[in-house]
Amino acid sequence: MRLLIADITENSTSVSFKKNTLVRVPLRLGDDAFLDHNLSEKKSKDLLKTMVAFRNLMDVYKVVDYTAYATSAMREAKNGEEIARRIKTDADIDLEIVSGQKEAKIIYASHAEQNIDKSKNYLYIDVGGGSTELSLFSAGELWASKSFNIGTIRMLDNQDTDESWTEMKEFIRESTRPFKLISGIGTGGNINKLYKLAEEKDNAPLSYTKLKSLYGYLNSFSLKDRINVLGLNQDRADVIIPACEIYITVMKCANIKNIYVPTVGMVDGIIQTLIEKNFSKTS
Repeated sequence: MRLLIADITENSTSVSFKKNTLVRVPLRLGDDAFLDHNLSEKKSKDLLKTMVAFRNLMDVYKVVDYTAYATSAMREAKNGEEIARRIKTDADIDLEIVSGQKEAKIIYASHAEQNIDKSKNYLYIDVGGGSTELSLFSAGELWASKSFNIGTIRMLDNQDTDESWTEMKEFIRESTRPFKLISGIGTGGNINKLYKLAEEKDNAPLSYTKLKSLYGYLNSFSLKDRINVLGLNQDRADVIIPACEIYITVMKCANIKNIYVPTVGMVDGIIQTLIEKNFSKTS
């Protein structure tokens, strides 16, 4: 669960935002949702407590507008809508459980492509706990976008299926066939951490070769040593391996040699959509 509170700056030509506060709470709802297709009472209570805490922070920071989205885990939980109603009652937050397609749209609203050549072809790759969103752009236009039930928590729980992998590979091959050269754009916490570990220079892309090498390096450490020796957070140390596997598979299938990592994600996309909603009349 993430709460991003941003300060909005409006000038005569544009509206921008600066991150004020980012709170991250590792609840791992997928551990229940992908195995039992239901959120347990314990996970539900933790989720409710988190949302009440978020509401209190929003009130203290005098937030004037917000959007709250739930993704893959809540999509799969049969009691997802019921929990969303409890959140409305307890925390006074309207939580929308979004489709995979809408999730992909929010992610590419993050303007991750701002510092790259818009005339080229890019495959957005966003890897989450329960799903992977892929969006193909050519010359700034969206060509294809799809969400797949392949994610880091889902893989750790052995809930990813061969059918999902096959479906994703077929989508990549079909979508990328008309294009000769494609670069990747990676968003989300795992690729950001991988990029930091790779120690690339500012704005330089991460190569497929370097990512494979990094995967081998991380895999040579036990989970305990990834935490104690490499200094990874406990809730990052296990998911970073399956995340690597997903990025490597997508890049290989799309014949992508380099992936750009603009350190943005879904929260940035949500802020952008809020800006467009609130400032469209004045911009």
